[in-house]
Amino acid sequence: MNTHARRGARVVAASAAVALASALAVAAPAAAAPDHRQTPAAASVATAPLTELAHLDFLLDEATPPADVPGHTTYRLDAEPSLVMPWTYADARPGGTFERVGGGPLDPATGHWGQGAYNADDISRAAVVYLRHWMQTDADSSRDTAYELLRSLAYLQTTDGPNAGNVVLWMQPDGTLNPSAEPIELPDPSDSGPSYWLARTVWAFGEGYAAFQDADPEFAAFLEDRLGLAVAAIDRQVLSRYGQWAESDGMRVPSWLIVDGADASAEAVLGLAARVRAVPGDAVAADALRKLAEGIAAMSAGDAGSWPYGAVLPWAQSRSMWHGWGSQMPAALAAASVALDEPGLAEPAARDAALFTTTLLTAGGPDNGWFPTPADRVQIAYGADSRVQSLLAVADATGSRGFADLAAMQAAWFFGANPAGTPMYDPATGVTFDGIQPDGTHSNGGINRNSGAESTIHGLLTMLALDARPELAARATSIATVSARDGLTLVEAESSADTSGVVSAPEPWTGESLWSGGALTLGAGQHAVFDLGAASGDRSIEPVAWSEPGAETSSRWLAGHRPLGTLDITGPQQGISPTPGVLLPHPLERDVPARAATVRVDVERGTLMLDALIVRPAVSRLVLSGAGSTELVHSTIDRPQPVRVGESGASLSVRVYDASGSLIRERGMRGGAMIVLPAGGFAIAQS
Repeated sequence: MNTHARRGARVVAASAAVALASALAVAAPAAAAPDHRQTPAAASVATAPLTELAHLDFLLDEATPPADVPGHTTYRLDAEPSLVMPWTYADARPGGTFERVGGGPLDPATGHWGQGAYNADDISRAAVVYLRHWMQTDADSSRDTAYELLRSLAYLQTTDGPNAGNVVLWMQPDGTLNPSAEPIELPDPSDSGPSYWLARTVWAFGEGYAAFQDADPEFAAFLEDRLGLAVAAIDRQVLSRYGQWAESDGMRVPSWLIVDGADASAEAVLGLAARVRAVPGDAVAADALRKLAEGIAAMSAGDAGSWPYGAVLPWAQSRSMWHGWGSQMPAALAAASVALDEPGLAEPAARDAALFTTTLLTAGGPDNGWFPTPADRVQIAYGADSRVQSLLAVADATGSRGFADLAAMQAAWFFGANPAGTPMYDPATGVTFDGIQPDGTHSNGGINRNSGAESTIHGLLTMLALDARPELAARATSIATVSARDGLTLVEAESSADTSGVVSAPEPWTGESLWSGGALTLGAGQHAVFDLGAASGDRSIEPVAWSEPGAETSSRWLAGHRPLGTLDITGPQQGISPTPGVLLPHPLERDVPARAATVRVDVERGTLMLDALIVRPAVSRLVLSGAGSTELVHSTIDRPQPVRVGESGASLSVRVYDASGSLIRERGMRGGAMIVLPAGGFAIAQS
């Protein structure tokens, strides 16, 4: 099973686990687990700076690997035999303490975990945290920790043989490598092919080289060699397919992405961009950067009115999947556009930010996954931070203030503007909770109060970004209450008000998409009526239908007596998709008027198998409040829309942007007045 399919299946099996990593965490009994605990400092309201490294420092530990492990060594290992790394998980314990635990079950006899205590993914990203903190604050402690983490990461990299440049993912507490973990990671053994952890190693080595280039040239030279080893592995295993294309359920996709992932490739691009900015003459790094960025850009799809609404999709094997975790594709494209001086690479990033991220924000925030419906509404720090980083990178690349303002709205998730209405980050301790369940099934009001490495790291990456932009930090921390939200919603097909069709319960995970609930199957001559509820404005409807290769169906849609259009679907060819068949939204020709509360479908030919209806208001809205308010309004249709913003009488600053994020107009006004949104555009009103 490939990495994306494995993670998607894990989402289904674990009811959309709160974090990709913590879905696999199995805490040992208290008597058997390592006795590493932290008691957070007394709660207090932090002012600037927001970044607090205490909890990430607590996660760090040392391990001394066995002597003379073939293919594995690092900088000054003989003189400095211990390695510093973060424990993977930190489980909440009574009294506000945390216990550090590894991944998988603990074997008390060996002290080994099914996976391990430490992993390359978290080591690399923790290194990025300390590197950025050192660069921003000149803190010697962060420089020293970054140095130690980069040394540890380099030890996990295989230095010779057929897998040279690849990276072992897991290490046990005693320093023993575990290249074949349980549950199985792919590739297995973990250094036998390209991987997410190879991509993240490139990220850390690239930023590490740039930071140490002048401060410690000898160590920088070591990082340069190891980065070159990683890039050589990507060149021979991935970029050897550069220029080759494949088909995935009818979509033309690049064949030269790391593990077919624009998400994985994006994290490598972040490191390559840092390297190219530091050494513009590095032709090898620049070539890899350009090729990976071109592949990521090719995954941009849809527009304001059709799936995936301008998003850069993460996985070449699925045109139905978007996920929040690791969704730094826009950030990577923006960074590449600057490093390579190729503004065109930022264009799909800007579309993602202007069209999709506004859709995501108004629909409920950084959900784990839309497959293509918002079927996985768990929210985690990785997803929230990925959106923040992408918005800020696109703002820097394009100069659009609108994207920076959106980043502040997204960053407010960490301070309470989230489905739980509770802060997810504590600036007094640096704890970031592991996630929010949408249905409140987890204890503590739906919040998973564990705080593992991944959540901690990505909370801190957002805090570092905010500390570098004090105006945005002040905004994000002061608008932490969701006052109003009106965006994309679902009507489940099996909940039809009237039908002659048949309801069934398909297996949820298809291999590359996810049924949001049951299915409704309609044959020729059958119908269904769906209740949309009341609305204050027009809405667009996108039936989400399952179609198999070559299968044809035709259906007619009505809202009252108003025709919405005829939907003709021919199932696309499977291509590299893991499943013969695809769940996709299909836009109708006309919008549903505000006065219509129901829609009807009549199947005229073939069989129509429906998952749900995606319902989108013509103007979506999100209002965050606190010390003032910030209101986002977003057009989802292809014509200008008048819209009222702000509370009556309030003094507002309003900026209106088109569908690319370019500023159209800026004005001061009184709340309750009308503005005109351009087709697909958005506006931000602040008081």
